[in-house]
Amino acid sequence: MSSANATATKTPAAAPAAPVADTSAYDAGLLLLRVVLGLTVAAHGTQKLFGWFGGGGISGTGQFFTASGYPAGDAMAALAGLTETLGGLGLALGLLTPLAGAAVTGTMINALAVHGTGAFFAPKGMEYELLLAAAAAALTLAGPGRLAVDRLLPVPALRTHRLALGAQALALGVVLAIVTLLIRG
Repeated sequence: MSSANATATKTPAAAPAAPVADTSAYDAGLLLLRVVLGLTVAAHGTQKLFGWFGGGGISGTGQFFTASGYPAGDAMAALAGLTETLGGLGLALGLLTPLAGAAVTGTMINALAVHGTGAFFAPKGMEYELLLAAAAAALTLAGPGRLAVDRLLPVPALRTHRLALGAQALALGVVLAIVTLLIRG
């Protein structure tokens, strides 16, 4: 006495859909970090290039670079100023973020070497330069988030930032920093 109704099989319950992660908090946090870090570093670059914000300009900064052991102090001041200004603005905008972050990281490695490691805390400490270097390196590795100019560029590697790209850019920044320090002697 079986009937079609009695032998009907039950439909298995559908598995619950995985929740979609809301990354807007991460994107907002990365944006805040990029803008503050980038504009801070860019301002330091304009001190070197133009003497803005109480900076020494090319001449004054060049004298500092010469006294710190770098050859061609004015050229090194211009290089550091351009790297900080362009790298900082790149970070703030999220434009070519891996390269911008690597440039800032490399510049801060040189700043750490010049400043020395005699103390950790200000006024003779290195905590400021270390924090800038670590933040720039973190952004280089993590990427700019979705609220960035990189997302608008027709370069897939920048639109979908990957750790490998950040690591390669960071390695380039570190190698160039070491070369610069070797020139310093």
